[in-house]
Amino acid sequence: MEIMKVLEIDTATSPLEEYARNVKREPLIVTKNGKPMAALVSLKSSDMETIKLSTDPRFMRLIKRARAHYQAEGGVSATEVRRSLGQSRAKR
Repeated sequence: MEIMKVLEIDTATSPLEEYARNVKREPLIVTKNGKPMAALVSLKSSDMETIKLSTDPRFMRLIKRARAHYQAEGGVSATEVRRSLGQSRAKR
């Protein structure tokens, strides 16, 4: 399990750059009055498009609806998709 460092916003004294450099080792949760308000985490293996989509409320609603639909009605197997496209077997 990853250890998280917690910082109360009113006690923050270092520049943001210093906090950001340290998230390579562990995430930093920023709190206000003991309640989480922000997090600094390493995004080393992420790209901007992924980050933007994962924080877009419209995209997240779309994903939620798709998951609910799949749970309620199931999905289409890869075999069925290939059959509907006129392919007999998966290409390797």
